[in-house]
Amino acid sequence: MGMLEGKTVIVTGAGRGIGRDFALVMAAEGANVVVNDLGGDATGEGADLSPAQQVVEEIRAAGGKAVVNGDSVASWEGANRIIKTAVDAFGTVHGVVNNAGILRDRIFHQMSVDEWKAVIDVHLNGSFYMARAVAPIFRSEGRGRFVHMTSTSGLIGNFGQANYAAAKLGIVGLSKSIALDMQRYGVTSNCISPFAWSRLIGTIPTDTPEQAARVERMKTMETGKIAPLAAFLMSDASAEVSGQIFGVRANEIFLMGQSRPIRSVHRAEGWTPDTVASHAIPALRASFYKLERSADVFSWDPI
Repeated sequence: MGMLEGKTVIVTGAGRGIGRDFALVMAAEGANVVVNDLGGDATGEGADLSPAQQVVEEIRAAGGKAVVNGDSVASWEGANRIIKTAVDAFGTVHGVVNNAGILRDRIFHQMSVDEWKAVIDVHLNGSFYMARAVAPIFRSEGRGRFVHMTSTSGLIGNFGQANYAAAKLGIVGLSKSIALDMQRYGVTSNCISPFAWSRLIGTIPTDTPEQAARVERMKTMETGKIAPLAAFLMSDASAEVSGQIFGVRANEIFLMGQSRPIRSVHRAEGWTPDTVASHAIPALRASFYKLERSADVFSWDPI
């Protein structure tokens, strides 16, 4: 028996790339899988159910159980229809993987309001809608698993991705809040920051040698390497793991840090703008974070 035998799992954005691998591995571990994918392009335009249907057929051909759903996570109504698809097909839901995403990269001072809202709606609002729609089931049944996809674009930083970075860092806050609020009901919530070559990564600009080198490194990282951690986090074996941020890069699994105080200064008489400038900032400056990008921090080749 697989680690997810008898479980019902929803994977959003499961028609291609990382989501497809999640769906296949979880089905191989015994899960009933709802393969959700609107089927739009990398910017979220258009719709095509065939990629998701192909994943369902692949799962069924291997002896697994899966159904397709083509609703958008970017609306409350769509999220509820996705949950209903799972309940109608399999009776309940045990876990949700919030993987659906789009990119509309643009340097910040040229980014349009529509480019901002479109990315926030799919990534951050979509993750909330899915989690909130399934929460009553998890609460009433006293268990549940969430896996949300974050990114080093938010955790560390990258050029031209203010919308994506804000959404992905917002997802970290959402995941932690879910973990805290729903701990009493046996629900866990964790994030994965994936490093892998996918359709979305393929839209990253390669205008400079540094950008081109980063993309070439990404091409060596397989999406399938991320799925085993996600499958574990969907299982009963992960009951004591919640509120964490993991990174997966080829054969490496990272536990990512979370914001904590690293240094402090104080003055008994309090602070003025002048003493902040003359005392606080010089004392704290040695611990300032550099203005780095993901590629600066993960500068070595994947293992």
